Amino acid sequence: MKQSSLDEIDLKILRILQTEPEINIQDIGERVGLSHTPCWRRIRKMQDIGLLKGRVWLIDPEKAELDVSIFVFVRLDTHSAEVLTAFEYATADIPEILQCYTMSGEFDYLLRVVVPSVRAYERTIKGKLLKLPNVGVMNSHFALNEIKNSTLLPI
Repeated sequence: MKQSSLDEIDLKILRILQTEPEINIQDIGERVGLSHTPCWRRIRKMQDIGLLKGRVWLIDPEKAELDVSIFVFVRLDTHSAEVLTAFEYATADIPEILQCYTMSGEFDYLLRVVVPSVRAYERTIKGKLLKLPNVGVMNSHFALNEIKNSTLLPI
């Protein structure tokens, strides 16, 4: 389902769900002009096709003492479908890696790593990141301050 195939009611529902994930279906329906059942059907359809992936609680990293964010650019030493797949699967098993993107340009991947301290990052590098399959070059950049971090898609 592409955004162009969503009608205005679907878009309103999505906007509400992004900003108020705990809202009940009855309240959503009232705000978009639908009764409970049609509203529930639309939400269920969006879940079934994978447009809605679930609900999460956002944790304040500073209060959880996980406020050191590092962006790690990775270049693999060899390239094949098997090597790329092995690297990608291996990143899924490292909880400190919150995001992993394939990249165009000089590096193959960009990782966002979150840890409680620089010392913890050093342990993560030595104990986990350098053990990822076929890592050739790693280039780490520490975030000094988070200016914007949004989960809201511009729909």
